[in-house]
Amino acid sequence: MADAATTIASRVLARKPRALPSAVAAALADAFLSADVWTASELIDAGAFVMGARRRWLAPLVSDIMSAFVRPPLDAPRLLTALILQSPAFGEAVRKADERRSPLRIHHHVVGPSTSRPTPGALARIDSIPDLADLLDLDIGRLQWLADTKQWNRRARPGPLHHYRYEWRPRPGRIPRLLEIPEERMRRAQRKLLNSVLGIVPAGHAAHGFVPGRSARTGAARHVGSEIVISLDLTTFFARVTAGRIYGTLRQSGHSESVAHVITGLCTNAVPRRTLAAMPPGGSPEERFALRRALATSHLPQGAPSSPMLANLAVRRLDSRLSGWADAADATYTRYADDLAFSGGLALARRPDAFIRGVQRIIGDEGHSVNARKTRVRRQGVRQTVTGIVVNQHINVSRADYDRLKATIHNCVVHGPHTQNHRRLDDFRAHLLGRVSWVESLNAERGEKLRQEFLRIRW
Repeated sequence: MADAATTIASRVLARKPRALPSAVAAALADAFLSADVWTASELIDAGAFVMGARRRWLAPLVSDIMSAFVRPPLDAPRLLTALILQSPAFGEAVRKADERRSPLRIHHHVVGPSTSRPTPGALARIDSIPDLADLLDLDIGRLQWLADTKQWNRRARPGPLHHYRYEWRPRPGRIPRLLEIPEERMRRAQRKLLNSVLGIVPAGHAAHGFVPGRSARTGAARHVGSEIVISLDLTTFFARVTAGRIYGTLRQSGHSESVAHVITGLCTNAVPRRTLAAMPPGGSPEERFALRRALATSHLPQGAPSSPMLANLAVRRLDSRLSGWADAADATYTRYADDLAFSGGLALARRPDAFIRGVQRIIGDEGHSVNARKTRVRRQGVRQTVTGIVVNQHINVSRADYDRLKATIHNCVVHGPHTQNHRRLDDFRAHLLGRVSWVESLNAERGEKLRQEFLRIRW
């Protein structure tokens, strides 16, 4: 009995493992991309080398491939693999092999073409995973662990190896907000990506948030002295920018499939179920369901340093369509993160409702939605604001904001700064000084008065 069992075990171990169709397709893709010339005969020969013989179905398969690609897609092996799997010729070959109980086997593997490495320190396109790992000062294993393209973090038990920590922020009468704060390792990688890769891709002209040389002030300045100002707000902005859209943006920017796939994993996140179950009260059932579904899908995390710039890049088509819609109405359009602003003259003032319906239709087409409760239409004669900045005659700080800041500084002088640090900020002095500087950039006279009062505070 023992000898018989040993014989059976040895036969089982001696068998070659059956290759899945996806593995065969990937091997064929590598072979095709390694061919010296992108011609039908060369590709058939490359496929015959992988399959161990010149199979009849290789010719129609190669015909399908050359119809889709005029030249070899060197930076898109995954796309070529998907095309092979979808080819009727390959599908028929797999079906017949299964009927014969003799599945397709890979006889030889071909190493895919290597890509040239860029000059060290250059901000050029990254063509390979080793290049990306070098840029981020990571080994490939740690890079793949951080990218987490299989979403193990979402299913893993709580522990120190998770890449994010989560903080729900309740908002009275509104849907709560979730902060997804990357841990130190992840934050360092995202910051390096932002500085060396993402920040060099130009954002659209309408974007004024998180773009070098632009700010809420530059965006508001474009709406000064208008007959009418229309403000809209996008709901769950970052959560609705999906991993698929980020991947497509990176591919359009020239990154290879593998690099775009890993960068997408580094910069997106899917929230664990236990965190979603802990959502505090607030918002309608429909809003809560939509937020939960968006957060459960890989998306840009609100709290990651790379998210604002990637969001700008991912909504360039939205910005382009809204700019075109505004131009047709002789209007001006700007966007600061999820705050949209339009302004114009009498032509826009005559039919603002129809204009807003067109804006909402475009936003819906692009996968976002408008918070109807925060849509504002302001005409001349009332205070017109864009991202909290008054734009009636010139940019200015609102009287309410100025009075609140003035009262805070006065109380710091009289009662001490510790009595006004309600949010328990680590550097309340820097925070307060930053708010004074912001007022100075909008209204120098008011800002100077606040600064003189600020200097009286005893820290």
